[in-house]
Amino acid sequence: MASALGKNAKDHDAVVKRVSRKHDQDDQGGSWKVAFADFCLALMCLFLVLWVLAARDKEELQHSLRDAGGNMVHEGAGKMPERMGGPRGSLISREPMPSHGDTLAARKTPANSSELVVPDQNGARLAKTRYETAADMGELARVIAYLSEKAGLAANMQTIVTPYGLRVMVHDTDGRGMFERGSAEPTQHFARLLRDMGPLFAQIDNQLLVVGHTDSLQYAGGDRAAYSNWTLSSNRAMAARTQLMLGGMPPSSVLQVVGMADRGPLDAGDTAASKNRRIEMLILTSGQAAIVAEMFGTPGETVPLIEGVVDSALPDRGAIEWLRGKLRAVGVGLDRQ
Repeated sequence: MASALGKNAKDHDAVVKRVSRKHDQDDQGGSWKVAFADFCLALMCLFLVLWVLAARDKEELQHSLRDAGGNMVHEGAGKMPERMGGPRGSLISREPMPSHGDTLAARKTPANSSELVVPDQNGARLAKTRYETAADMGELARVIAYLSEKAGLAANMQTIVTPYGLRVMVHDTDGRGMFERGSAEPTQHFARLLRDMGPLFAQIDNQLLVVGHTDSLQYAGGDRAAYSNWTLSSNRAMAARTQLMLGGMPPSSVLQVVGMADRGPLDAGDTAASKNRRIEMLILTSGQAAIVAEMFGTPGETVPLIEGVVDSALPDRGAIEWLRGKLRAVGVGLDRQ
């Protein structure tokens, strides 16, 4: 009986197991996952903030260009201009202008010098301050050719002597452009040439017209406020004037700054050709400069064409007498009015 109870007691001995608290270890081992998730969330928020800021900056830049009559497009290709000059996306450089007064008198460089500082192709110095004849304009053309060769732009330069003065054309080639594509930022070589030409115009009394031209490739976007070749050509002409003034040209040397877009191509057979993109400087004779100034200045003597509605300007009497003399020279009789 006792042995049976002892055997039964052995069979029912309590078994004590020590249970480890694995859930506590799991809590401590998984905390890094929570921290990593927080880090990823913070990083995502940072990227989102950066994206919003970039989108806002782009919108502000586009708005500022549209206010100036532009659009964020590339000439003929619908892209942004590659480079900008000046604040708030302006295409015109905001560099300070040197002051040289606003008169045609006493243009000597350096001070108290009686000769021009720009040598011609033979190394001589120019002694004139006013150029009127075809021979005079040819002399200026030689000086400008020397400067273009010095700047490495001889292949981009073309000069023509006209009855109005000397026509100087600096155009693009397939290998070299005068401006950054689609913008009014001059290239380094063109800026150097214009600055080297500044002292030339500071030493002569002739005034000039600065004209900008583009090719026929159009900007993307057809709304009326979009940036166009008209705006581009005008901006480039103004940028050329800026560089001339930085070189020493006084403001009074420029009589007119004009943008002609693609309306005056050099290559009419291929209006998209690179040579159509150019800056022209027409160095006027004094007579032609006076005609241009009078054309846009105060009208001379007038007579009423329609009483109280339209006035008609009287022709210049000197010009009439000159024309009469020419006509008489060829045998045409005129009655004096």
